[in-house]
Amino acid sequence: MNQTQSILDTPIEYLKGVGPQRAELLKTELSVFTIGDLLMQYPYRYIDKTSFHRIAELNGDSGYVQLRGVLRLLATAGEGRKKRLVGKFRDDSGVIELVWFTGIHWLEKNLIIGTEYVIFGKITAFNKNLNIAHPEMEVVGSETAQTAPTMAPMYSSTDKLNTKGLDVKARRRLVQTIFEKLLPNEVPENLPDYLLQKFRFPSRYDALRQIHFPKDEQELEAARNRLKFEELFFLQLRLLQIKRRRHDTVKGFVFETIGDYFNEFFNEKLPFELTNAQKRVVKEIRQDLRVGKQMNRLVQGDVGSGKTMVALLCMLIALDNGFQACMMAPTEILAQQHYISINEYAKDLGIQVAFLSGTIKGKKREQLLKLLKEGDIHILIGTHALIEDWVEFKNLGLAVIDEQHRFGVAQRAQLWKKSNPYPPHVLVMTATPIPRTLAMTLYGDLDISVIDELPPGRKPITTVHKTEHQRDHVIHFMKDEIAKGRQVYVVYPLIEESEKLDLLALEAGYEALRRDFAPPEYQISVVHGKMKPKDKDFEMQRFVKGETQIMVATTVIEVGVNVPNASVMVIEHTERFGLSQLHQLRGRVGRGAEQSFCVLMSSYQLSADGRERIQTMVRTNNGFEIAEADLKLRGPGNIEGTQQSGIINLRLADLAKDGRILQAAREVATRILDDDPTLQRPEHLPLKRHLEENKKEAKVWSRIS
Repeated sequence: MNQTQSILDTPIEYLKGVGPQRAELLKTELSVFTIGDLLMQYPYRYIDKTSFHRIAELNGDSGYVQLRGVLRLLATAGEGRKKRLVGKFRDDSGVIELVWFTGIHWLEKNLIIGTEYVIFGKITAFNKNLNIAHPEMEVVGSETAQTAPTMAPMYSSTDKLNTKGLDVKARRRLVQTIFEKLLPNEVPENLPDYLLQKFRFPSRYDALRQIHFPKDEQELEAARNRLKFEELFFLQLRLLQIKRRRHDTVKGFVFETIGDYFNEFFNEKLPFELTNAQKRVVKEIRQDLRVGKQMNRLVQGDVGSGKTMVALLCMLIALDNGFQACMMAPTEILAQQHYISINEYAKDLGIQVAFLSGTIKGKKREQLLKLLKEGDIHILIGTHALIEDWVEFKNLGLAVIDEQHRFGVAQRAQLWKKSNPYPPHVLVMTATPIPRTLAMTLYGDLDISVIDELPPGRKPITTVHKTEHQRDHVIHFMKDEIAKGRQVYVVYPLIEESEKLDLLALEAGYEALRRDFAPPEYQISVVHGKMKPKDKDFEMQRFVKGETQIMVATTVIEVGVNVPNASVMVIEHTERFGLSQLHQLRGRVGRGAEQSFCVLMSSYQLSADGRERIQTMVRTNNGFEIAEADLKLRGPGNIEGTQQSGIINLRLADLAKDGRILQAAREVATRILDDDPTLQRPEHLPLKRHLEENKKEAKVWSRIS
């Protein structure tokens, strides 16, 4: 181990001011195990400590302030748990109260009345009086005040850290201690010199020092740009390496033939003209299937863009080459929907399509598995039951995975074992539009196709926002649409933490609707996640057949229900849904030739975020625009489908704001791997070393292999 590693890799307990107890806390609260880890805990904001506020100018919205004045009074108030220390602090314009709830004994001994202090803290208003709780305090002229940084870093913290002496001020001191010992040559450079010169980046040592203690905004910006680029660049380099390695080493079945199944269906049975976008994507997939490499392609397409048709055409290519195909969906409802539509399309082609889920048991399952193993079933559609060990194909050539973010990596990997000698080609589909920056990160190791066009004749859905006092208008509108022979969805949120309350709200909503839509004139279906599958299916089928005019449901209908006659989607408590989910729900209507409507119901009082989400939905039907807005509002970790994958663990870069840096990082990574695939050139050795040393951090995201 060299000297460089020994300093940054030194266990955190050996840093002066930490020790075993605090080290344990840093490990559990912040995942900080080494001195290097602590340096990577970047500040989230900075306070300019060269400027001072005057007490007379403060108000409840002043936020963090810095004051210079004299401590005039110090006294305890309250008893027992409510005991607190209260101080009066005066400058030449007025007086403000300071208050402490912990560490009172130490503070009484160390704070000196009549002494001039520089104090720093956040203004809060209590009973219309302003105060600062637990301010940082430095005696004017003291050594610590003189050495305090002009732009003071603020670190994210927790109550446990604060109560054990690891608050913002202490963290600042620890990082200062590191830089007192750390020399520039002890921080290894991980980018080639030519990149530092091209982008005018500071060295890695300077960037780390400047991100914690910048002299000014320019220095901070330079450090941030360098560290964001570095983070995104190594992420892209890893993903591109995985993609190239797989492309070079994982062979695939060669589908050379475009034969009778494909041609007959395409020329004689195709129910509608493909859009140019669908044709382009089919062409890209055909190219993948004929080169002898395993295909790993993501097809992204908005709700109703025709992904299922693209998947079917690709499955027909597999069949033309003597292979079987399968399609896996995350829910039984969605899998059933695919089975019904694909079976309908393929019924005159002599193709055997079968359905498999966990609910199919006994003799029926035995017979199905026998036919599958003998090759008499050409296309198998189902849930994750497809990946169970007892499911054996004769010769699986193509696996289609729908709404793939709902499946874990290990589940998807099971499909690889279903064919020999090569893994099946994999086509991944999602109707959750993914912003470009996120797609490059989540799916950077997959080839991506986008169906960015809706079939002709689809009318844009009209979206309106209504509040509770406009409910009578909404009821009247629903009756008008039902009188025209249309059907209506009414959807309630279902959040796991408040599931019982949400079901009560749904039941109350159902009872209210029954008053306005009383039988026998009107019939209402109710569907929610707590129902038995057969009851749920029965209610859904009543709606599909047109026996009920209204379906009251939780978000179980988000995917998988296709009722072209349904023209109205009423979403209750809209403010409780994410943008992507709202867009998915809206996509349940607008599937027929008639004009469709989405009514967003909310309370009159909305948060800024809630209002922004609703305005976005009213403004646009474009799923990609909505996804971009969602990314900006919620951040990447919460975009639907990414949270459960445990991905997006960026320290500094922000995919919502740093798309330009990400694009540059990917282009540079691509160029480097084109010129030097194994990173053997002398100028690329820092890259190779960094990748080797940080192997444990490398996550193979969204990898199907």
